[in-house]
Amino acid sequence: DVVVYTGSLIKEKILCCCKEGVEIHNSASMDLDEIMKVIIGASKEGKRVVRLHTGDPSLYSAMADQIDFLENACVPYEVIPGVSAALASAASLKTELTMAEVCQTVILTRYPGRTPVPETERLSALAAHRATVCVFLSVSMIEDVVKELSEGYPPETPAAVVYRASWEDERVIRGTLADIAPRVKEAGIKKHAVIIVGKSIGPQRPARSRLYSKDFKHGFRK
Repeated sequence: DVVVYTGSLIKEKILCCCKEGVEIHNSASMDLDEIMKVIIGASKEGKRVVRLHTGDPSLYSAMADQIDFLENACVPYEVIPGVSAALASAASLKTELTMAEVCQTVILTRYPGRTPVPETERLSALAAHRATVCVFLSVSMIEDVVKELSEGYPPETPAAVVYRASWEDERVIRGTLADIAPRVKEAGIKKHAVIIVGKSIGPQRPARSRLYSKDFKHGFRK
């Protein structure tokens, strides 16, 4: 009955999926109190409400703040999982973020901007693991991202930037840690992009997964 959507990120054509007569609010210009007043007010009237985010609401969405309001108001709710931009980007790159004998760990993080990052989670510290790293909300600072990651990753490490992953105007910039920053600057990408760095997104496949190997036995294949 009521949809409150993040208009700064979601395309309006998605709202064509709404039923006729739905009440729609664009939260781009609303603060948290205003958003929750609409949601809780409509819920108390017995209306079904959707708070529509992009990606997956468990990542960089301020979902926890909104849940606090709902629980304090005793409003029942359900969280619907979505597709993170990191996973949509991996699909666009046609690669795995983890790969046998190459990388078994994925780090989802961001570079500090207006919102700080704990010192122990700085990219320079995380780079020591040489895992596949997906950096959100940071493409406008890609030169700084590269500088910190270079403290742990060699310059030839594969890197990619995916702009608006899974959208019609998606763009993919590939390179290495050494040259990805100037490539992205030349492309004019300043937001709505994920930076992915790590060996797993490179072209080489040093080993095959054992999962479907003829000599790999398990409960469904003997």
